[in-house]
Amino acid sequence: MSTSTEPKASARGGGPTGDAGGRDRVSAFWSLSRAMLLGMKRDRTATFFILLFPLVFLVFFGSMTKGSGSPHAKVAQVGAVKLFDSIQGEERVGLDKVLTITRTDDEAATLEKVRKGDYDALIKQGPDGKVELRFTAADTVRAGALQGIVDSVVQNANQAATGQKPAYVLDAQQVEDKSLKPIQFLTPGLLGWAVATGAVFGAALTLVNWRKTKLLRRLRLAPISAGTVVSSRILVSLLTAFLQTAVFLVVATSFFGLKLTGNWWLVLPLVACATLAFMSIGLLAGSVAKTEEAANGISQVIVLPMSFLSGSFFPMDGAPSWLQAVSKVMPLHYLVETAQSVLTRGGGVMDALPTMGGLLLFAAVLTGLAWKLFKWEDA
Repeated sequence: MSTSTEPKASARGGGPTGDAGGRDRVSAFWSLSRAMLLGMKRDRTATFFILLFPLVFLVFFGSMTKGSGSPHAKVAQVGAVKLFDSIQGEERVGLDKVLTITRTDDEAATLEKVRKGDYDALIKQGPDGKVELRFTAADTVRAGALQGIVDSVVQNANQAATGQKPAYVLDAQQVEDKSLKPIQFLTPGLLGWAVATGAVFGAALTLVNWRKTKLLRRLRLAPISAGTVVSSRILVSLLTAFLQTAVFLVVATSFFGLKLTGNWWLVLPLVACATLAFMSIGLLAGSVAKTEEAANGISQVIVLPMSFLSGSFFPMDGAPSWLQAVSKVMPLHYLVETAQSVLTRGGGVMDALPTMGGLLLFAAVLTGLAWKLFKWEDA
């Protein structure tokens, strides 16, 4: 049996007692929120893994892909190849942007270097005029691009040799801004992963720690409502998520050339809804776990697969259909997809609203389940 010391005076009348009760609740709310923020500040390990660790990934991947565009191939040219040697002017400049051609005379040694990966391909011209390309398939994307480039050069040369104009001309243009860079895709994905990690682990570990240290019991007996405790935790989680978002966007735009679209601000309400959704996962994990180690393990089992299967680190377009179906039941998939839309693809309010509604519904369902399983004290 528990005894509540919460004031029984009602605030309905709006009288002095009601006003005092309202001020007490507001004061308790801000005091709890401040205590939680100070606790997180003192816990340097938590601060590192929630704020700095995701940023390390952004800096790492951003540095690796900075300035990268279409795949650039290293080609060894054995002897004279009339087809390539005759290319001059603007066509030569364009070719040099996608191919680094090194001349050599030792075919056997060069072929061995291709096998080892020192070169992406070897090109030579046989005695009958046939252009021979020998390439490595270790990087399938680069191999495909290389074959396409060489085939294009051959087709243009054949066309020029006939002296006839082409019957059909392809006008191919990308739909995104021509300045599109890998950072445009990396930032929303890694930001989604950071928000999910911070919200899940923050809620789960806090709940278990408070239960273990009997803080929940003391809060239950104190003149503080459960709503005040929960709303304080929500405020801290939202502030953490907004800080993560601000840091990510500042670093990505300042150092790696991220270009934001006009509706980029929609990521803020999107992140808020996502934080509530991932907090509900953490509350559920914290409700069933009895120790911090168990809460950490449950959270890891949930967050890590979800991060890899939701497109946070790499796109899921090439994944098997059944794996894509699994991805679409995970809230992080929709956060990443919609964040990409509003941050870098010009998406608007109507692109974000369905995702925000779905995330809030997800949060309501899991929070209700966590409420059913919640225990103030260990049995």
